[in-house]
Amino acid sequence: MDESVVLEKNDINCLKKHYLYLFMKRLFDVICGLLGVIFLIPITLIIKICYILNGDFNSIFYSQKRIGKNGKLFKLYKFRTMVPNADEILQDVLKDPKLKKEYQTNKKLANDPRITKAGRIIRRLSIDEMPQFINVLIGNMAMIGNRPYLPREKEEMGKYYQNIIKTKPGITGYWQVSGRSDVSFEKRCQLENYYSNNQSLKLDIKIFFKTFSAVIGKKGAE
Repeated sequence: MDESVVLEKNDINCLKKHYLYLFMKRLFDVICGLLGVIFLIPITLIIKICYILNGDFNSIFYSQKRIGKNGKLFKLYKFRTMVPNADEILQDVLKDPKLKKEYQTNKKLANDPRITKAGRIIRRLSIDEMPQFINVLIGNMAMIGNRPYLPREKEEMGKYYQNIIKTKPGITGYWQVSGRSDVSFEKRCQLENYYSNNQSLKLDIKIFFKTFSAVIGKKGAE
């Protein structure tokens, strides 16, 4: 048989496997998205009551523009864990050289003064990202994928950007089960670059189950 014919058949088989993987991944996302939104209803009520008891009557939801697949921006939903004017306060916080260096390295602060009392509990229980089940159901996020980066982080992603945006952002992913806040921004990009180049059903299953141990052990949670 002609070598070119063999190569063409191999390419077709690989393409079929890829589309089957994408179909199974989306089916899994729809099922999880529906279940997640159902569980989201009572949790939302509990969190709202907690905020009111702490004298905070602002919306408990927070939305922000993030980079999605192929660089398309979308609105990501989370439970608000910070004070309402967190972005403004950040500018004042970063006037401290030490905190500015920490933020530039990790894109997070270990002891962020903007986080509310209720917000710290929400983060410790790893439920602040539950509203993202709405994003999963809509289709601009997946259960497993790369972190949904901020538009301002595009330049800092550098050479990794094009590979990272090949996949939908996920609620959990390779970075999340590899240390989260304990991992530098550079290392995070390397991990997610690896996922984009090696995504498969086997890797997704591995990440899915490792997520439970990461959440239970609160590994890297801030």
